[in-house]
Amino acid sequence: MSFDVHAFRAHFPSLTSGVAHFDGPGGTQTPRPVGEAIAATMTGPLSLRGSELPSERNAEQVVAAFRSAYADFLGVPERGVVHGRSSTQLTYDFSHHLSRSWGSGDEVVVTRLDHDANVRPWVQAAERAGAAVRWLDLDPETALLRADELDRVITDRTRLVAVTAASNLLGTRPPVRAIADRAHEVGALVHVDAVHHAAHGLVDATALGADFVVCSPYKFFGPHCGVLGADPALLESLSPDKLVPSTNAVPERFEFGTLPFESLAGATAAVDFLAAIAPAPTRRASLEAAYRAVAEHEHALLARLTEGLAALGDRVLNRSRATDRTPTTLLELPGHDARAAYRFLAERDVLAPAGAFYAHEAALALGLPESGGLRIGIAPYTTEDEIDRLLDGLAAFTTA
Repeated sequence: MSFDVHAFRAHFPSLTSGVAHFDGPGGTQTPRPVGEAIAATMTGPLSLRGSELPSERNAEQVVAAFRSAYADFLGVPERGVVHGRSSTQLTYDFSHHLSRSWGSGDEVVVTRLDHDANVRPWVQAAERAGAAVRWLDLDPETALLRADELDRVITDRTRLVAVTAASNLLGTRPPVRAIADRAHEVGALVHVDAVHHAAHGLVDATALGADFVVCSPYKFFGPHCGVLGADPALLESLSPDKLVPSTNAVPERFEFGTLPFESLAGATAAVDFLAAIAPAPTRRASLEAAYRAVAEHEHALLARLTEGLAALGDRVLNRSRATDRTPTTLLELPGHDARAAYRFLAERDVLAPAGAFYAHEAALALGLPESGGLRIGIAPYTTEDEIDRLLDGLAAFTTA
């Protein structure tokens, strides 16, 4: 199917502002159906979960719908869907749960490509447990992980490997399945950060080889929260700290306090909004078709952007060089401060943020300047005209 970007944009009230949003890797704009789902849930009737009264049943239905939606979205069983305040919070939580069994002689593997939310929780947990940390390095020339180092980095002492499915800074999609297969050969668990990946490709936990996978609905039109997916049997094997009266059922044992029902409703609406792009007999099939249509649109825009950047010659340095990547591009502007470029573009209603965007290790490996780089994130609602406005702005800034 062809993707009608203008019909798609009509669902987003904020896009009438005239601002060209290239800040999607930090969070997308919100469509009307998501906002309506949040408002309808909050205005009720709504109360704590139960089965006797409409307000109680509404709360139960919101939770059930959320687990069903993210089971379809992540490719995991409904009982394997855990809600969290954010993906960062969920990763910290599970680093505490898992590291209870770590000790001297154990090892944890993290990468130089990841957002720090999939690095520091594991590094800090390993330090507390007395376990060692091993690093899978990033090649700054290719923007790829050094996969040839896998056999050296992952050993029979490895307990967990944490890896991103797509870099939020460079867009690079590393060979997650190959990394996971190597980890599983030595009996290690694999935690996959799919936060950036999920904005551009449907998550399949099994295909990735992920034991745990996390995403953030606000990266694909939903509210600010996090979701973790895992095999319920694996979750059953973990015993988190919890209040005595709270349930010990999975996945509820990992969700602390009363759930934010309105946020869950909005997160569910985001999945259904994506599925509505390409209706099919099942929601998973709809999502697969929708992502294919969106990817074709985004890749065409990325080609237009790449061609335009090439025309600027040595005035821009494109650090996103991986063949397999999301439509996310990191630029350096030799002789110019990225923050100044961000302000220049913002004055022209083009939002292209500057920085390192919490990809701390990647920024160090790349040798980014203090101001970081200019990150250009193409989203499903991006248009050809917006790409041209961005390129015109970059041309004007670099010749000023």
